[in-house]
Amino acid sequence: MQVTMPNMNIKALRAFRATLSEGSLAAAANILHLSQPAVSRLISGLEGELRLDLFDRSGRNLTPTPEGLAFYREAGRILDNLDEIPGIAAEIRAGRTQNLRIVAMPRIARALASPAVGQFVKANPDTNVSLDVRARREAGKWLAGREYDVGIGALPVDHPDIQTELLLRVRAQAVVPINHPLADLKEISIDDLSDVPVVRLMHGLLLRDQLDDMFRSAGILPKQTCEVASSSLACALVADGGGITIADELVAADVDHNRVRAVPISPERWMSFGLLFPLHSEPNEARDQFVEVLRSHVATLAASSNSIEVVS
Repeated sequence: MQVTMPNMNIKALRAFRATLSEGSLAAAANILHLSQPAVSRLISGLEGELRLDLFDRSGRNLTPTPEGLAFYREAGRILDNLDEIPGIAAEIRAGRTQNLRIVAMPRIARALASPAVGQFVKANPDTNVSLDVRARREAGKWLAGREYDVGIGALPVDHPDIQTELLLRVRAQAVVPINHPLADLKEISIDDLSDVPVVRLMHGLLLRDQLDDMFRSAGILPKQTCEVASSSLACALVADGGGITIADELVAADVDHNRVRAVPISPERWMSFGLLFPLHSEPNEARDQFVEVLRSHVATLAASSNSIEVVS
């Protein structure tokens, strides 16, 4: 059976986005230079096409429904890209038709993606580069939809429409306050953390699963202080006296080393990072050049650290 997608009205999508973001029909109408009844009709038409109630009209103001918020989260990037169409056309007219779309996971965006992109744009000034940062599960979804040419993130990634390539391994390290007794050790075992407040990541994150496995293998239930949404935030919380966490050199490199110290975990635990490509993606010269720049950057990092291994 063939499934057809509704022919979305761009004006209706813009009306929905403006009303949701501005909080009222009046504000949306002002931005779109339309009357309030016109905006209301556009939204009603869109709801009819989608067969979804995007707003709750029971009160004096329009309130987005859970379905409306879910639709915006899923379609938000597409809606935002509508505004980029004139710019894209202008770039094509100017002869700048080479594009490179990169997505990086937050954990390594600063240490891996940013330096490599910086080097690439210097060497390729006529290539349009976009660098987005998305959570691991979101990055996989957008890559599978071919919204990006290449991704950089933690492995493994298990998705039938994404192929991965191991790039490097980084040794796990305990991030501790500089004045903590454990900061003077050359290595820290999980046993050393049995009575220490630990800042952990939230459930559903790969690093949380990896840390739980470390403690479980040692037969230890960590003394948790709080859960946070990212490794960089966990390290910042350590610097602010919130406990101790486990991260890797790529994350810990951005922490103020006048306040914290990263000490390798013993026995050794390694975390893998790599490249992610949409399955059956088209040849892309810019992507291939960027990958080579990234590999060179990773080799430079590994040459100056015993906690990073390049995987050839």
